[in-house]
Amino acid sequence: MHAALIAGQIDARNVSGIGFDATCSLVVIGEQGGLGVSDSAHPERDVIVWMDHRARDQAKRINEGRHDVLRYVGGRISPEMQTPKLLWLKEERPDIYNAATQFFDLTDFLTWKATGALERSSCTVTCKWTYLAHEGRWDETYFHAIGLGDLAQDGFARIGARIVEPGTALGTGLSEDAAQALGLCAGTPVAAGLIDAHAGGVGTVSASGGRDDPAQCLGYVFGTSSCTMTSTREPVFVPGVWGPYYSAMIPGMWLNEGGQSAAGAAIAHLVQMHPAAAEAEALAKDARVSVPQFLADRALALAGSASEAVRLAQSLHVVPEFLGNRAPLADPDARAVIVGQGMETGLDSLIKLYVAGVCGLAYGLRQIIETQAEHGAPITEISISGGAGLHQLTRQIIADATGVDVVITQCDEPVLLGAAILGALAGGRFAKMTEAMRSMSHVDNRFAPAKAEIARIHEARFNAFLTLQGTASSVRQSMAEASA
Repeated sequence: MHAALIAGQIDARNVSGIGFDATCSLVVIGEQGGLGVSDSAHPERDVIVWMDHRARDQAKRINEGRHDVLRYVGGRISPEMQTPKLLWLKEERPDIYNAATQFFDLTDFLTWKATGALERSSCTVTCKWTYLAHEGRWDETYFHAIGLGDLAQDGFARIGARIVEPGTALGTGLSEDAAQALGLCAGTPVAAGLIDAHAGGVGTVSASGGRDDPAQCLGYVFGTSSCTMTSTREPVFVPGVWGPYYSAMIPGMWLNEGGQSAAGAAIAHLVQMHPAAAEAEALAKDARVSVPQFLADRALALAGSASEAVRLAQSLHVVPEFLGNRAPLADPDARAVIVGQGMETGLDSLIKLYVAGVCGLAYGLRQIIETQAEHGAPITEISISGGAGLHQLTRQIIADATGVDVVITQCDEPVLLGAAILGALAGGRFAKMTEAMRSMSHVDNRFAPAKAEIARIHEARFNAFLTLQGTASSVRQSMAEASA
């Protein structure tokens, strides 16, 4: 923060407010600080990261109970969410679970450290903890049914007795210690935060120069994982897509959240599997770019244009579900499929595999978009944020593969912009989040989907994607039955 103030030539006294975003990871705090959640030899490891799937068995048992709250997580709870992780902790590390005084989503932990305020954001607890924001309550019967009834004690004090909307000013602002650490002024307003993907949605889906209605724009936060953010004015229930969540991103609107558990991480893993990975890494280092950017640049040069790059993939197809299918199948046991891989070992074959992988992610996005539209949540444009979506090749392939316009906002870091919008709200610069979104976010560029032959190629490849995905599921089921 000190460096940012210096670089921006900003006087700390002129900072109206600050906002936090973070991954939806689970932080476990005891009387003396963080509590180790895994290896007892490393008590400093007090966070279960969002993508940790250790609670798969617990999630399965919770889903078998078919409690009514599961309607608001797409019908099936994910092991990425917090109640399965808490149940795992209670069963596998009861000493740590019992010693914990507070369980936080990471964003809420940061606002607590900054202010001492224990309020939780309706974004975090609604999306990952089963809080029913539209009714303003936790469902005590759910926690008793799954074996976490003790958390209902004292008004759910250990997971959030007071819930507020994102952007709400917390406590008396920055504490003296936090202000000193950040180089800001004590008392600076601090906003209730957002999950990082949701901050990306706030930073993009209502940008001036785009659609006037934020319900028409899907926020696609494309990083290590990917998240899709679709806002509606009435609740829309989509099987396999998380939500509908009330006031989880834009206050007063409902949110459906989908995505892929591994996106940028899936591409990185796919690339590392290829014999030419080391060569690509060395060349990327020489060019002072990341490996994905290097491969995208080479693909663009080989193809002549971003839309033509799909031809490089030829008969190579990838269903990049290395870490399961988050949406719309809600299947954490799904795994990747690669079809058409030959014995080529050169750099050009790696580029083809990279293009096929990006196409596979885009087809997964199209599958989510079409599933949501079938259930009453259509969109007309996609706004991308996140480091994995920076390259024009990726943006154009997503537009071509989905058949939907892709819009890019002016801000290079829309996720951080979303957090800044929260700070502006907490500081009183705007009365409503939608006003801040329109004022602080602006469309810079647009990628329209290709037509004619390129569109037909993607249509055929999308159908192949669905076939391979379904075949992989059938094979897995057959093997499970044979082993039973």
